[in-house]
Amino acid sequence: MNFKGADIISVRDFSKEDILYILDCAARMETNPRPTLLAGKVMASLFFEPSTRTRLSFEAAMSQLGGSVIGFASPTSTSLTKGESLRDTIRMVEAYSDVIVMRHPLDGSARLAAEISRVPVINGGDGTNQHPTQTFLDLYTIRKCKGRLDGLKIGFVGDLKYGRTVHSLSEALRHFNTTMYFIALEQLRMPQTHLNDLKAHGIKYHETANIHEAIGNLDILYATRIQQERFPDPVEYEKVKGAFVIDTEILREAKSDMKIMHPLPRREEITDEVDQTGFALYFEQARNGIPIRQALLALVTGAIQ
Repeated sequence: MNFKGADIISVRDFSKEDILYILDCAARMETNPRPTLLAGKVMASLFFEPSTRTRLSFEAAMSQLGGSVIGFASPTSTSLTKGESLRDTIRMVEAYSDVIVMRHPLDGSARLAAEISRVPVINGGDGTNQHPTQTFLDLYTIRKCKGRLDGLKIGFVGDLKYGRTVHSLSEALRHFNTTMYFIALEQLRMPQTHLNDLKAHGIKYHETANIHEAIGNLDILYATRIQQERFPDPVEYEKVKGAFVIDTEILREAKSDMKIMHPLPRREEITDEVDQTGFALYFEQARNGIPIRQALLALVTGAIQ
């Protein structure tokens, strides 16, 4: 595809070849820094929802390429508090920037922003829907660690109902002939629409509520926190929090070269003692956000092709 001027909204918009091209561009960014590549370019960072890694890594990525950043980390400091619509906010911000990065709590908000904006929009997460740049850095991390994406056995554990990172990554992995294991309580299982999509693409998957049944098979275990802020009823959250805890005891059942990933922030689902083991990959995963987001910013602004 032609990336110049393109929006990054959903992994569904990208072919296997597109995905691999983005990963290759990120690898070049990591090995060959280009501190003036985006000099004179402006990135608008619009975060209508809390974020640490996504927001800061995008800002760091832009700064390290010589560009500048405007925007906000909380809508309370903007004209939204005066009733300004998302549509009008995007129309104003596009006049000040070359690319917009946005996180918003409503599903579909990123697609709406892209339809309005005349500059590229990159989705930093829209509700429970998609988080494509997290998916690209997850794929980049897996490939760096395992040397390939094809033929791996990847488990997802935790909140698979509300976890947009899980939804996006499973959709991307259908290009790579992986076998997936979805480990969750019944009320947090993977949405049926996603399972139907995997089945339609001939992807093998297994569902279980027992992590012991799956962990010994896995090359990658992708853990997620229980998304408390997505629950309409706090009582329901209390019933499921702490359902899965990964500690050194359970890791005795894992293959010695299995790696644990997590989009962060974590709560009680991975104990601190795991950080000191060879299984932990989540901090390197977070660092990989820089080259991936540099590649995406450079591609959509036309700085590289």
